[in-house]
Amino acid sequence: MRAAVRHRYGPPSLLTSSTVGLPLPGRGDVLVQVGAASVHPGDYFVMTGEPYVLRLAFGLRRPRHGIPGRDLAGVVAAVGKDVTALRPGDEVFGWSTAGTLAEYARVPADNLVSVPANLSIVDAAAVPTSAMTALQALRDIANVQPGQTVLVTGASGGVGSFAVQIAKAFGAEVTGVCSTPNLDLVRSLGADHVVDYTTTDFTRTEKRYDIILDNVATQPLAAVRRALTPTGTLIPISGRGGRWLGPLGRIVKARVLSGFTRQRLKPLVSVEKRQDLLTLADLLATGQVTPVIDRTYPLDEAADALRYVGAGHTRGKVVVTI
Repeated sequence: MRAAVRHRYGPPSLLTSSTVGLPLPGRGDVLVQVGAASVHPGDYFVMTGEPYVLRLAFGLRRPRHGIPGRDLAGVVAAVGKDVTALRPGDEVFGWSTAGTLAEYARVPADNLVSVPANLSIVDAAAVPTSAMTALQALRDIANVQPGQTVLVTGASGGVGSFAVQIAKAFGAEVTGVCSTPNLDLVRSLGADHVVDYTTTDFTRTEKRYDIILDNVATQPLAAVRRALTPTGTLIPISGRGGRWLGPLGRIVKARVLSGFTRQRLKPLVSVEKRQDLLTLADLLATGQVTPVIDRTYPLDEAADALRYVGAGHTRGKVVVTI
Protein backbone atom coordinates (compact mmCIF):
# COMPACT_ATOMS: atom_id res chain seq x y z
CA MET A 1 0.00 0.00 0.00
CA ARG A 2 1.01 3.64 -0.38
CA ALA A 3 1.80 5.61 2.76
CA ALA A 4 3.47 8.82 3.89
CA VAL A 5 6.58 7.67 5.75
CA ARG A 6 9.36 9.31 7.76
CA HIS A 7 12.29 7.59 9.51
CA ARG A 8 13.50 10.34 11.83
CA TYR A 9 12.28 13.48 13.54
CA GLY A 10 12.44 16.69 11.59
CA PRO A 11 10.54 18.99 9.23
CA PRO A 12 7.64 17.77 7.07
CA SER A 13 9.99 17.67 4.07
CA LEU A 14 11.27 14.35 5.48
CA LEU A 15 7.97 12.69 4.55
CA THR A 16 8.13 10.52 1.45
CA SER A 17 5.40 8.67 -0.40
CA SER A 18 6.45 5.02 -0.14
CA THR A 19 5.14 1.51 -0.70
CA VAL A 20 4.91 -0.44 2.57
CA GLY A 21 3.39 -3.72 3.68
CA LEU A 22 -0.33 -4.01 4.34
CA PRO A 23 -1.06 -4.17 8.10
CA LEU A 24 -2.92 -7.24 9.33
CA PRO A 25 -5.73 -6.85 11.91
CA GLY A 26 -5.36 -8.59 15.25
CA ARG A 27 -8.24 -10.35 17.01
CA GLY A 28 -9.83 -7.11 18.20
CA ASP A 29 -8.75 -4.93 15.30
CA VAL A 30 -10.28 -3.61 12.12
CA LEU A 31 -8.48 -3.03 8.83
CA VAL A 32 -9.78 0.27 7.48
CA GLN A 33 -9.41 1.36 3.88
CA VAL A 34 -8.66 5.01 4.64
CA GLY A 35 -10.67 7.55 2.67
CA ALA A 36 -9.40 10.62 4.51
CA ALA A 37 -7.16 11.49 7.46
CA SER A 38 -7.06 14.86 9.19
CA VAL A 39 -3.92 16.40 10.64
CA HIS A 40 -3.67 18.77 13.59
CA PRO A 41 -0.91 20.61 15.49
CA GLY A 42 -0.14 17.54 17.60
CA ASP A 43 0.75 15.63 14.43
CA TYR A 44 3.12 18.42 13.45
CA PHE A 45 4.86 18.39 16.85
CA VAL A 46 5.24 14.60 16.75
CA MET A 47 6.64 14.92 13.22
CA THR A 48 9.32 17.38 14.33
CA GLY A 49 9.97 15.72 17.69
CA GLU A 50 9.66 19.04 19.51
CA PRO A 51 9.08 19.70 22.30
CA TYR A 52 11.51 16.94 23.20
CA VAL A 53 9.32 15.67 26.04
CA LEU A 54 7.03 14.17 23.36
CA ARG A 55 9.74 11.66 22.52
CA LEU A 56 9.15 9.88 25.82
CA ALA A 57 5.87 8.67 24.33
CA PHE A 58 6.69 8.45 20.62
CA GLY A 59 10.29 7.21 20.56
CA LEU A 60 13.47 8.69 22.02
CA ARG A 61 15.90 8.47 19.09
CA ARG A 62 13.49 8.02 16.20
CA PRO A 63 9.70 7.79 15.75
CA ARG A 64 8.24 4.51 16.94
CA HIS A 65 5.79 4.56 14.03
CA GLY A 66 7.02 5.61 10.61
CA ILE A 67 3.56 6.62 9.36
CA PRO A 68 2.23 9.83 10.95
CA GLY A 69 -1.40 10.79 11.51
CA ARG A 70 -4.00 9.86 14.12
CA ASP A 71 -7.52 10.66 12.87
CA LEU A 72 -9.19 8.84 10.00
CA ALA A 73 -12.41 7.91 8.25
CA GLY A 74 -12.96 5.18 5.71
CA VAL A 75 -14.49 1.79 4.95
CA VAL A 76 -13.98 -1.43 6.89
CA ALA A 77 -11.98 -3.83 4.70
CA ALA A 78 -11.57 -6.71 7.17
CA VAL A 79 -12.18 -7.45 10.85
CA GLY A 80 -10.40 -9.53 13.47
CA LYS A 81 -11.87 -12.71 14.96
CA ASP A 82 -13.26 -11.02 18.06
CA VAL A 83 -14.92 -8.08 16.28
CA THR A 84 -18.70 -8.39 16.06
CA ALA A 85 -20.02 -4.82 15.95
CA LEU A 86 -18.43 -3.94 12.60
CA ARG A 87 -18.34 -5.69 9.26
CA PRO A 88 -16.65 -5.15 5.90
CA GLY A 89 -18.26 -2.31 3.97
CA ASP A 90 -19.18 -0.22 7.05
CA GLU A 91 -18.21 3.45 6.92
CA VAL A 92 -16.38 4.36 10.13
CA PHE A 93 -14.36 7.15 11.70
CA GLY A 94 -12.07 7.30 14.70
CA TRP A 95 -8.41 7.25 15.64
CA SER A 96 -5.34 5.03 15.47
CA THR A 97 -1.97 5.22 17.21
CA ALA A 98 -0.23 3.32 14.39
CA GLY A 99 -0.48 6.00 11.67
CA THR A 100 -3.31 7.01 9.34
CA LEU A 101 -1.64 8.76 6.39
CA ALA A 102 -1.83 5.58 4.34
CA GLU A 103 -4.19 3.65 2.11
CA TYR A 104 -4.97 1.21 4.95
CA ALA A 105 -4.74 1.39 8.73
CA ARG A 106 -5.04 -1.18 11.49
CA VAL A 107 -7.34 0.21 14.18
CA PRO A 108 -8.72 -1.30 17.41
CA ALA A 109 -12.46 -1.78 16.91
CA ASP A 110 -13.17 0.20 20.09
CA ASN A 111 -11.60 3.28 18.45
CA LEU A 112 -14.21 3.43 15.69
CA VAL A 113 -17.87 4.38 15.31
CA SER A 114 -20.17 4.60 12.31
CA VAL A 115 -20.12 7.71 10.14
CA PRO A 116 -23.43 9.63 10.47
CA ALA A 117 -25.50 9.43 7.29
CA ASN A 118 -25.35 13.21 6.75
CA LEU A 119 -21.55 13.34 6.91
CA SER A 120 -18.98 12.82 4.17
CA ILE A 121 -15.83 10.79 4.73
CA VAL A 122 -13.76 14.01 4.55
CA ASP A 123 -15.94 15.71 7.18
CA ALA A 124 -15.87 12.65 9.45
CA ALA A 125 -12.08 12.46 9.32
CA ALA A 126 -11.91 16.03 10.66
CA VAL A 127 -13.72 15.19 13.88
CA PRO A 128 -11.98 12.83 16.36
CA THR A 129 -9.08 14.52 18.16
CA SER A 130 -10.10 18.18 17.86
CA ALA A 131 -13.80 17.68 18.60
CA MET A 132 -13.13 15.35 21.53
CA THR A 133 -10.72 17.92 22.98
CA ALA A 134 -13.42 20.60 22.78
CA LEU A 135 -16.08 18.28 24.21
CA GLN A 136 -13.99 17.14 27.16
CA ALA A 137 -12.88 20.68 27.98
CA LEU A 138 -16.38 22.15 27.98
CA ARG A 139 -18.35 19.23 29.41
CA ASP A 140 -15.94 17.45 31.76
CA ILE A 141 -13.66 20.26 32.96
CA ALA A 142 -15.88 23.36 32.74
CA ASN A 143 -19.26 21.62 33.19
CA VAL A 144 -20.89 24.23 30.94
CA GLN A 145 -24.47 25.07 31.92
CA PRO A 146 -27.19 26.89 29.94
CA GLY A 147 -26.84 30.65 30.22
CA GLN A 148 -23.19 30.68 31.21
CA THR A 149 -20.80 32.92 29.30
CA VAL A 150 -18.03 31.13 27.41
CA LEU A 151 -15.11 32.76 25.59
CA VAL A 152 -13.16 30.70 23.04
CA THR A 153 -9.80 31.96 21.79
CA GLY A 154 -8.64 30.64 18.44
CA ALA A 155 -12.33 30.27 17.64
CA SER A 156 -11.75 29.71 13.92
CA GLY A 157 -9.17 26.94 14.41
CA GLY A 158 -9.53 23.18 14.61
CA VAL A 159 -10.49 22.85 18.29
CA GLY A 160 -12.01 26.35 18.47
CA SER A 161 -14.48 25.84 15.63
CA PHE A 162 -15.83 22.73 17.36
CA ALA A 163 -15.79 24.42 20.78
CA VAL A 164 -17.98 27.31 19.64
CA GLN A 165 -20.60 24.90 18.31
CA ILE A 166 -20.49 22.52 21.27
CA ALA A 167 -20.80 25.38 23.78
CA LYS A 168 -23.85 26.64 21.88
CA ALA A 169 -25.31 23.12 21.89
CA PHE A 170 -24.94 23.17 25.69
CA GLY A 171 -26.90 26.44 25.86
CA ALA A 172 -24.06 28.85 26.62
CA GLU A 173 -23.65 32.45 25.48
CA VAL A 174 -20.52 32.20 23.35
CA THR A 175 -17.89 34.78 22.41
CA GLY A 176 -15.31 33.83 19.82
CA VAL A 177 -11.90 35.48 19.49
CA CYS A 178 -10.30 35.42 16.03
CA SER A 179 -8.67 37.60 13.38
CA THR A 180 -10.50 39.95 11.02
CA PRO A 181 -10.85 37.55 8.03
CA ASN A 182 -12.47 34.90 10.26
CA LEU A 183 -15.15 37.00 11.98
CA ASP A 184 -17.94 35.92 9.63
CA LEU A 185 -16.92 32.27 9.88
CA VAL A 186 -17.09 32.31 13.69
CA ARG A 187 -20.48 34.06 13.56
CA SER A 188 -21.72 31.36 11.18
CA LEU A 189 -20.75 28.72 13.75
CA GLY A 190 -23.23 30.26 16.18
CA ALA A 191 -21.10 32.63 18.26
CA ASP A 192 -23.25 35.29 19.92
CA HIS A 193 -20.35 37.75 19.94
CA VAL A 194 -16.99 37.95 18.15
CA VAL A 195 -13.82 39.76 19.18
CA ASP A 196 -11.23 40.74 16.59
CA TYR A 197 -7.95 40.28 18.40
CA THR A 198 -6.16 42.55 15.93
CA THR A 199 -8.15 45.53 17.24
CA THR A 200 -9.41 44.47 20.70
CA ASP A 201 -7.64 42.84 23.64
CA PHE A 202 -10.34 40.80 25.41
CA THR A 203 -8.29 40.82 28.64
CA ARG A 204 -8.58 44.62 28.86
CA THR A 205 -12.32 45.01 28.38
CA GLU A 206 -14.86 45.13 31.20
CA LYS A 207 -16.53 41.90 30.10
CA ARG A 208 -16.03 38.89 32.40
CA TYR A 209 -16.65 35.27 31.44
CA ASP A 210 -17.65 32.18 33.39
CA ILE A 211 -15.44 29.97 31.22
CA ILE A 212 -12.46 30.72 28.97
CA LEU A 213 -11.20 28.01 26.65
CA ASP A 214 -7.75 29.26 25.67
CA ASN A 215 -6.71 27.53 22.45
CA VAL A 216 -3.97 30.01 21.62
CA ALA A 217 -2.14 30.76 24.88
CA THR A 218 -0.43 33.88 23.57
CA GLN A 219 -1.40 35.95 26.64
CA PRO A 220 0.09 35.48 30.13
CA LEU A 221 -2.13 33.58 32.54
CA ALA A 222 -2.46 36.67 34.73
CA ALA A 223 -3.85 38.66 31.80
CA VAL A 224 -6.36 35.97 30.80
CA ARG A 225 -7.53 35.65 34.41
CA ARG A 226 -8.57 39.32 34.35
CA ALA A 227 -11.32 38.35 31.92
CA LEU A 228 -12.67 35.63 34.24
CA THR A 229 -15.42 36.02 36.81
CA PRO A 230 -14.18 35.62 40.42
CA THR A 231 -15.11 31.93 40.37
CA GLY A 232 -14.69 31.34 36.65
CA THR A 233 -12.86 28.48 34.92
CA LEU A 234 -9.85 28.90 32.64
CA ILE A 235 -8.84 25.92 30.49
CA PRO A 236 -5.47 26.41 28.74
CA ILE A 237 -5.07 23.67 26.14
CA SER A 238 -2.34 24.97 23.86
CA GLY A 239 0.88 26.91 23.70
CA ARG A 240 4.21 25.96 22.18
CA GLY A 241 6.60 26.91 24.96
CA GLY A 242 10.25 25.88 24.78
CA ARG A 243 12.00 23.15 22.80
CA TRP A 244 12.31 20.83 25.79
CA LEU A 245 9.03 21.00 27.73
CA GLY A 246 6.72 22.88 25.38
CA PRO A 247 3.55 24.02 27.17
CA LEU A 248 4.26 21.99 30.33
CA GLY A 249 5.59 25.07 32.16
CA ARG A 250 2.34 26.92 31.58
CA ILE A 251 0.33 23.86 32.63
CA VAL A 252 2.26 23.47 35.88
CA LYS A 253 1.94 27.19 36.64
CA ALA A 254 -1.82 27.04 36.06
CA ARG A 255 -2.20 24.09 38.42
CA VAL A 256 -0.15 25.81 41.15
CA LEU A 257 -2.04 29.10 40.82
CA SER A 258 -5.37 27.29 40.99
CA GLY A 259 -4.63 26.39 44.61
CA PHE A 260 -4.41 30.06 45.61
CA THR A 261 -7.52 31.51 43.97
CA ARG A 262 -11.24 30.91 43.77
CA GLN A 263 -10.85 30.84 40.02
CA ARG A 264 -10.40 27.38 38.56
CA LEU A 265 -7.35 27.00 36.30
CA LYS A 266 -7.71 23.53 34.82
CA PRO A 267 -5.41 22.49 31.97
CA LEU A 268 -6.75 19.66 29.84
CA VAL A 269 -4.96 16.60 28.54
CA SER A 270 -7.47 15.09 26.15
CA VAL A 271 -7.85 11.30 26.07
CA GLU A 272 -9.74 9.65 23.22
CA LYS A 273 -12.83 7.75 24.36
CA ARG A 274 -15.25 5.80 22.18
CA GLN A 275 -18.24 7.05 24.19
CA ASP A 276 -17.23 10.64 23.48
CA LEU A 277 -16.98 9.83 19.78
CA LEU A 278 -20.53 8.44 19.95
CA THR A 279 -21.68 11.66 21.67
CA LEU A 280 -20.09 13.68 18.87
CA ALA A 281 -21.70 11.43 16.25
CA ASP A 282 -25.11 12.33 17.73
CA LEU A 283 -24.29 16.07 17.64
CA LEU A 284 -23.14 15.71 14.03
CA ALA A 285 -26.18 13.69 12.99
CA THR A 286 -28.56 16.33 14.39
CA GLY A 287 -26.67 19.20 12.76
CA GLN A 288 -25.70 20.84 16.05
CA VAL A 289 -22.04 20.45 15.08
CA THR A 290 -20.60 20.70 11.55
CA PRO A 291 -16.90 20.28 10.75
CA VAL A 292 -15.18 23.23 9.12
CA ILE A 293 -12.75 22.14 6.41
CA ASP A 294 -10.02 24.61 5.52
CA ARG A 295 -8.08 22.66 2.89
CA THR A 296 -7.70 19.15 1.55
CA TYR A 297 -4.49 17.64 0.20
CA PRO A 298 -3.84 14.36 -1.65
CA LEU A 299 -1.68 11.77 0.11
CA ASP A 300 1.34 12.66 -2.02
CA GLU A 301 1.17 16.20 -0.57
CA ALA A 302 0.89 15.17 3.09
CA ALA A 303 4.08 17.09 3.86
CA ASP A 304 2.43 20.29 2.62
CA ALA A 305 -0.59 19.59 4.83
CA LEU A 306 1.58 19.21 7.93
CA ARG A 307 3.61 22.29 7.01
CA TYR A 308 0.43 24.35 6.67
CA VAL A 309 -0.93 23.13 10.01
CA GLY A 310 2.40 23.84 11.68
CA ALA A 311 2.18 27.49 10.60
CA GLY A 312 -0.75 27.85 13.02
CA HIS A 313 -3.33 29.75 10.96
CA THR A 314 -5.85 27.14 9.85
CA ARG A 315 -9.56 27.88 9.47
CA GLY A 316 -11.05 24.72 10.87
CA LYS A 317 -9.45 21.44 9.85
CA VAL A 318 -6.94 20.25 7.28
CA VAL A 319 -7.65 16.84 5.70
CA VAL A 320 -5.54 14.52 3.59
CA THR A 321 -7.58 12.49 1.11
CA ILE A 322 -6.39 9.02 0.16
